Amino acid sequence: MKLPRFIIIVYFVCLSQISFAGDILKGKEKSASCVACHGADGISVNPVWPKLAGQHAKYLETQLYEFQKGADGLRNNAVMYGIALTLTDEDIEDISAYYASLDKTIGLTDDEYLNIGQSLYRGGNMEYKIQACIACHGPNGQGNSLAGIPSLSGQHSEYIYQQLKNFQSSDRSNDYNKMMRNIAERMSDEEMKSVASYIEGLY
Repeated sequence: MKLPRFIIIVYFVCLSQISFAGDILKGKEKSASCVACHGADGISVNPVWPKLAGQHAKYLETQLYEFQKGADGLRNNAVMYGIALTLTDEDIEDISAYYASLDKTIGLTDDEYLNIGQSLYRGGNMEYKIQACIACHGPNGQGNSLAGIPSLSGQHSEYIYQQLKNFQSSDRSNDYNKMMRNIAERMSDEEMKSVASYIEGLY
């Protein structure tokens, strides 16, 4: 079947925008200061630091801009503030494109947390009005790049757990329309650990 000409044109325009939002090779060079924590291939060794490999470029850009605001922003982190502050807009685009281009890795879900984690991720908890994670992050945890929703698949469970705690306490408040804060404040500690472990093994 032959596609209409305007569809072909739109396809290649969109593809070029996705491909060249940032310079991947330059991003690799500029990521030298990121390697100590996030690993040479975007896979952090310490599970309290996030894996960046395969994360959506748009999401990474947004977080770096938030870190640049420091104490005046909605995601204050002293270490990331010092690093992000040195980056230009072009640096942020290039670094984000580089990490988005890398292959992610998937971990394992602890059997202890599997049932509760899977139930929460896929069905939520209607008794406490906890929305299912799948509604925004998708069945495989891929998120939504255009909507700025991060990919969660394979992320360290310790990092996911800590971010849920941060949303619960409002130490992190850069979620659109308080979506994550409204969910996390209703979650128990066991639920947070369970869904975080489930996400680590999700693919």
